[in-house]
Amino acid sequence: MASDDIVIEDAARCPCSSGDVFGSCCGPLLQGAPAPTAERLMRSRYTAFGLRDATHLLRTWHPTSRPRTIDFEPDLEWRRLLVLDRLAGGPFDDQGVVEFEALWSQGTERGSLHERSRFVREDRQWYYVDGDVR
Repeated sequence: MASDDIVIEDAARCPCSSGDVFGSCCGPLLQGAPAPTAERLMRSRYTAFGLRDATHLLRTWHPTSRPRTIDFEPDLEWRRLLVLDRLAGGPFDDQGVVEFEALWSQGTERGSLHERSRFVREDRQWYYVDGDVR
């Protein structure tokens, strides 16, 4: 699943902080199932960053803004995800915005990434387009 062989059991808590188990939350999305909402896609992308799953990240990045490759910081650990706001992005929408804060640690440093992400839905598939880092 992930390039560095980071494995999460289906019965384990999902890293996206949803409170659900991985096997019924982000697990199926990382295996290719479509996300029903922009927020679910955003959560799966957070999990993919933590697992260093470039395949999922590139597959769910809109072609107009997708990078050629993704480089992961070797000792960066994503600790917790907080969803702060969402605008549209439901199963019947074609656009959505999700604002989040992702807490991280790297060695002795701690910090967070605060972003307002934009998503579009095309052919029943949600894609990450871009985000404004705050």
